Amino acid sequence: MPYYIKRKLKKKEKPLPLFDKEGVKIKKKPDLKARLDKEFSLYIRLRDSKPYGFKYFKCPTCGRVLPFEKADCSHYFSRRSNATRFDEDNCMAECSYDNRFNAEHLHKLREALIHRIGEQRFQLLEWKHNQTKKWTDFELQELIKHYKALNKQMMTEK
Repeated sequence: MPYYIKRKLKKKEKPLPLFDKEGVKIKKKPDLKARLDKEFSLYIRLRDSKPYGFKYFKCPTCGRVLPFEKADCSHYFSRRSNATRFDEDNCMAECSYDNRFNAEHLHKLREALIHRIGEQRFQLLEWKHNQTKKWTDFELQELIKHYKALNKQMMTEK
């Protein structure tokens, strides 16, 4: 007798149709999050490069002024936390090396965030990080529209 119990396979549920009745593609949460990540990241990088004419930015970790193309949207609290994933206080433009490979970048990023937003807002951000948040499709779509509009406005300022 095997050490595991064989179970009957359940009937496979029918896959959801790609199109609803009107022929509009159904948006799925991972697709919406990916689009919002792209728009939000662009906004943060544009916001932090604004003092340098949108061509350069200053990395808060290493202090170097680098071209815009080398910028990453760095999150102090990980993107795993949905409550602070799209919070502008949680993000800064950081050079790709420090964001991806420098293990100690969070210490300097913390100092830069406290200098930028203040101790009280940073404590609020820490509290918010420990909360749970479940994004709805509608909220994600509205945030995509919001950040697209902000990005378009900043691009015209260039």
